[in-house]
Amino acid sequence: MRLIFVGTSHGVPEKDRRCSSYILEIDGSYYIIDMGTQTIEDLCRREIAIENVRLVICTHPHGDHTDGLVSFVNLLNWYYKQVQTKILVPDERLIPLLKEWAQISSNGKPFRKDLFLSAFSAGVAYEDKQLRITAIPTQHCVNSYAFLMEAEGKKLLFTGDLCRPDVDFPAVAFETELDLIVCELAHFSPNACVAAFDRTKAKRVLHTHINEGRWRDALSAQLNRPHPYEYGAAYDGLEIEL
Repeated sequence: MRLIFVGTSHGVPEKDRRCSSYILEIDGSYYIIDMGTQTIEDLCRREIAIENVRLVICTHPHGDHTDGLVSFVNLLNWYYKQVQTKILVPDERLIPLLKEWAQISSNGKPFRKDLFLSAFSAGVAYEDKQLRITAIPTQHCVNSYAFLMEAEGKKLLFTGDLCRPDVDFPAVAFETELDLIVCELAHFSPNACVAAFDRTKAKRVLHTHINEGRWRDALSAQLNRPHPYEYGAAYDGLEIEL
């Protein structure tokens, strides 16, 4: 299992960071978590066949986590017509908007009836023979979620955007041994995060969605301190094996 960090910036793109998006590869199948940037371009550059993308799922409806869906849905609608990628969004109001944009872009042609575009809610949001995703509500905004992802005997937690670690950090992290936590670092300090991490059973923690301008010094200080788990900060293009 391989995790690719496509975009690791906070709410706006930066010189060396794009907005949130991650690709999880499991035995030749690909799953995309968040699409705040043009992830489809990364698939092409990496020579990943679009046909092998099983799922796109977004943690919450903010643009820096969903904007890339517009072009992705549009291309699946008129060009990659045989691709059966499932697209799951956290708010059903996004569905008619994505469909209408795709129809306008294709000069009013009907939207593909066989393209799977649906909303999910709390609980098991997706499951196939390789991967199970459980959506855990957070308080960042209306319809925002963290994801517990289970595959190949491993457990990964994507926090998505949170209100504050002391308010809505997913309780599963304190109850279950996790191989990796991918936690945002845009809305609160790394010191607040570490206070939560220290209560978890995580083997490794990586920050993403990083606001370096706001938290650079605090993050640097925490990275230089010992922790009972492997602790680090992700960057665009980082790939890790799990």
